[in-house]
Amino acid sequence: MLARADERIGERSGYLNHLLVRSESISSSWIEGNSVTPKRLAIAELLQHGSRVAVDVVANVRATEEAITELGDRLHSVTTADIERLQHLIEPRLAPGLRTEQNWVGGPGWSPLRADFVPPPASEVGRLVDDLARFVTATTGNPVVRAAIAHAQFETIHPFIDGNGRTGRALIHTVLRRADALRNTLIPISTVFAGDKDRYIAGLTAYREIPSRLDEWVIAFAEAAELAAGNAVRLSSDIAALDAAVREELIRFRRAQGIKPATPRRDAVVLRILDALATDPVLTIETAAERHEVSIGAAHRALVQLADAGILGRTKDHKGKLICWTADLHLALVSLTEHSNRVGVGDTGAGHPRLGPPGVNKR
Repeated sequence: MLARADERIGERSGYLNHLLVRSESISSSWIEGNSVTPKRLAIAELLQHGSRVAVDVVANVRATEEAITELGDRLHSVTTADIERLQHLIEPRLAPGLRTEQNWVGGPGWSPLRADFVPPPASEVGRLVDDLARFVTATTGNPVVRAAIAHAQFETIHPFIDGNGRTGRALIHTVLRRADALRNTLIPISTVFAGDKDRYIAGLTAYREIPSRLDEWVIAFAEAAELAAGNAVRLSSDIAALDAAVREELIRFRRAQGIKPATPRRDAVVLRILDALATDPVLTIETAAERHEVSIGAAHRALVQLADAGILGRTKDHKGKLICWTADLHLALVSLTEHSNRVGVGDTGAGHPRLGPPGVNKR
């Protein structure tokens, strides 16, 4: 399942992963009650400031990337310190380190007596996280089963005061990358968890019960992974189709405007920017010039041409000042909410809702 998706994506993973990581991070944050549009996230990343929610999701992006690249490296043994660093990337405002007090999930908030779930006492957390780190490091056995167990065990330990859900979902990608289940890409599994949050929580609850209903959780996780793999393949196809469509749109615009040649040269600045929109969906004149190693003037002319062709949007601040140029069609694909119920090779229209979190304010 995952290997097939990984193979189908193949060499397209470079630009696809940029969008997949952001789709995953947006949905993982949405599960915790934080909603941000792909556009606001991309602008916050580029300008390095934005709303608190947008900045928090940027932090989630960084943690997901580290979970894949650093912790996912099989030459590196995952430690408790690595997991602490991952959580601190997500919640930098909190003091780093494992919790030193009792926490709980649900209930009235002031006492664990009526909580939905009470994790292990703080005195046990260090030992349990050390054990989990060794489990995450190992690569034997079925990678999907290992990822399911690692995630559920992390959520059961709940080792931090805050940021447990997002950290635990980031670790899923560590396990799958270390096992070589996904060499080229990642699966946006949080889009599926967000689309059916009740089932996600029910699965984690089943794992925690005594005796544990482990099979129930693993089956739910595997089904979510399969849908997420289908989403990744579908996104790859959608981006390829969109890139072809906007290239044709640029050619039509240039022909209508009498710009010659109508088809830009392969090394033309406008084409280089166009072909990189999946990984650079939000640009300023300065960033476009730097990334494509051209002058400010050349970058500006190319961005204006793409905007006049309807391919880029102009985003302004509350005073009407232009702050950046946005590839809105590419950004719309990030959330996966606009995808049909046909995912991968199976038609899920009869059995599953649309995937991903509900649409949020598009401003």
